[in-house]
Amino acid sequence: MEKKKQLIFYIAVASVGILAIIAIILSIKAIKIAEKRPVSLEQIAIRSNDIEFADDISFAGERVPLEMFNIRERYERELLSTCYFHSNTMLLVKRSKRWFPVIEPILKKYGVPDDFKYLCVTESTLTNAVSPAGAVGFWQFLERTGKEFGLTINKDVDMRYNVELETEAACRYFLKSYEIYHNWTLVAASFNAGIRRLNKFLKEQKVNSYYDLLMADETERYIFRILAFKTILENPEQYGIYVSKSLEYKPFRYKTVVVRKSVDSWADFAKKHDITYKLLKIFNPWLRSNSLKVRKGEVYEIKIPLRPFNLTADYTKEATGGEIMEFDVEEDVIIADSIN
Repeated sequence: MEKKKQLIFYIAVASVGILAIIAIILSIKAIKIAEKRPVSLEQIAIRSNDIEFADDISFAGERVPLEMFNIRERYERELLSTCYFHSNTMLLVKRSKRWFPVIEPILKKYGVPDDFKYLCVTESTLTNAVSPAGAVGFWQFLERTGKEFGLTINKDVDMRYNVELETEAACRYFLKSYEIYHNWTLVAASFNAGIRRLNKFLKEQKVNSYYDLLMADETERYIFRILAFKTILENPEQYGIYVSKSLEYKPFRYKTVVVRKSVDSWADFAKKHDITYKLLKIFNPWLRSNSLKVRKGEVYEIKIPLRPFNLTADYTKEATGGEIMEFDVEEDVIIADSIN
């Protein structure tokens, strides 16, 4: 019996020793893997610091009354949550380099303040998002509102997915709203709450400033989210967001093909222009079916990507033998072409 106990003891000791050896081996491997990381451990360490901000924050040239305690705290809430949502905020910095050059000239053309581009960030994070309520695109128009402000929406096309045209529709909304409020902050709030609903709040509460209104939480936070995105995207490095210039998302390069006749197959159309069906839909997400019926008098502009955006897997494999190609960082070029 005594020998049996000793045997069990020796087995237990041996097992502990084996587990210790395995743990040491795994630790050594982990250290070696860590040494091969593309970034240092210091770079990926996240420090949570309180954020100081200026007292002269403004939206569209209109001062934000940060001396009001609840306004200051609501702004700070959005600034902290945006700043420390690192992955999302870094992606926004990257996307803004591609899409702000598209949005800014349209805002300027309509006389809408440049700060309204941050509404687009708040609405969709600069993606063609679709909300549970059916709002679509960078500016999140519902179908009825999109049609009201001049967007074509049918089974073949949905111009809410066309960034340029939806931005123009948004500008028409902003100008209509400004005729009512003569205040850009209220215009922005109306884009979220709706003009009728915002008018109801203003009338019931007998105030004339967004900052004095009590509203649903989404609209209460709306302007402050916009302000947080503005603050960080104007100077991301100040808030610990560093994006390498070489890894920014470059503006799309493309030529424009004008289509005046019906297209039976977008796959065939894409092949004719030496791109894939997928690339055609990425550059023209407003094309919602596999074909297009063009009625008399209608004209559609189709974007055909240029290098390096027109590269396909088969092409790169054939051209490079599997080697990595350098990204072309030339300025955006738009070339007009036409098919009658």
